Amino acid sequence: MSLRYNLWLVCMLVSISFQAQDKHTRISKYPSYKGLVMAGYQGWFRAPGDGSGSKWGHYGANGKFDKDHNTIDFWPDVSQYEKTYETSFKFPDGTKARVFSSFDKSTTDLHFKWMKDYGVDGVFMQRFFGVAKRYNDPNKSEDVILKNAINAAEVNNRAVAVMYDLSGLNPSTDDCSYVIEDWKKLVDNLKVTKSENYLHHNGKPLVTIWGLGFPDRPYDIRKIGVNRLIDFLKNDPEYGGCSVMLGVPTYFRELDKDCLPDPYLHEVIRSADIVLPWMVQRFTPLLHQDEIRYRDHVMADIKWCKENQVDYVPLVYAGFSWHNLSKRNPGLARHTSYGAIPRVGGKFFWDLAYNAIAAGGEMLYIGMFDEVDEGTAIIPVLNDPPNSKDAHFVGNDNVPSDHYLFLTGQAGKMLRKEIPLRYKMPTRN
Repeated sequence: MSLRYNLWLVCMLVSISFQAQDKHTRISKYPSYKGLVMAGYQGWFRAPGDGSGSKWGHYGANGKFDKDHNTIDFWPDVSQYEKTYETSFKFPDGTKARVFSSFDKSTTDLHFKWMKDYGVDGVFMQRFFGVAKRYNDPNKSEDVILKNAINAAEVNNRAVAVMYDLSGLNPSTDDCSYVIEDWKKLVDNLKVTKSENYLHHNGKPLVTIWGLGFPDRPYDIRKIGVNRLIDFLKNDPEYGGCSVMLGVPTYFRELDKDCLPDPYLHEVIRSADIVLPWMVQRFTPLLHQDEIRYRDHVMADIKWCKENQVDYVPLVYAGFSWHNLSKRNPGLARHTSYGAIPRVGGKFFWDLAYNAIAAGGEMLYIGMFDEVDEGTAIIPVLNDPPNSKDAHFVGNDNVPSDHYLFLTGQAGKMLRKEIPLRYKMPTRN
């Protein structure tokens, strides 16, 4: 290869970097994911009258939220929310139980204030394919929530980033070009990467593409243009200059069990910057020393990633429960009992966090911040939800409602060696 070609290539890369910097901030308060504890943020809960034009969203089915349509297993503690919405569920004293809406700015403000107060570094804002496909719709409620999140991140000095979830992509009509167009809109109209609180990695804005290699997705990753999407995010002269994180199955390394046996996935991973395996439902405190299996799995993943020159983020979660959701969907047959992966008062969460760091994890992903319908939420939930003979919800093991926010903050301190690495779950003084 000639010296002239090498000089030309360097000039081209520099040119791309500088042009992209016209769209992105040159300085981020969060230049790297390493050392941070980030959570996934659904932001998909809606209530009638919240201004979104929606009916009940992700609290119940078919726009309804009652004993026959309920889809959540945990009840949020709404004692600190500015705006709440009355439901048909009642506490034993006859009081109507209330919930929050993600559409309210006050909800987002409170959530980011909690992140600051408890030491959660920030969140990845989930953006599903159906939202990206409507990139020309200027009135999407998801854009309002994302705007609110960027503002709240700046006020509370938290990190925020976009995570595209390919769930909902129809292989007969769709491909990743919709995500490309949506990213342009986010950069141009919402100016997400102009915020100094937008999370970077390796000094570049971090964008996540979630949903590659899962057998329950109908699309073939060889045919939806994910390689073009990654190339666009990295190298486009206007909108590129980004780092890319990929959400993949737990057993991506072996291409086995929960992962399609297609070696193309490894090729795609090697073109990215970080790999995030989805581990919810894959580990449980009900198996003897399953946290050790988790530790060994993370260690092997990190070794593979180092050999393939990509960074790795282990996932930690509080537990899992989607009984009420699964009752309405026969396809969700696994783990249909209440508290199927029990929280055991935070011990399971702490076991995973401790072992992820002990295994060599340099950053953590918490799944999820606000997911009460699948029972993974770390936001405050009630220990005494509005149970009745017609409806049942899971309690909080008699620990404080904010227990998992506290544990997440402590995990961040342990990750950064601000407190010692310790197996025993911390308690408050």
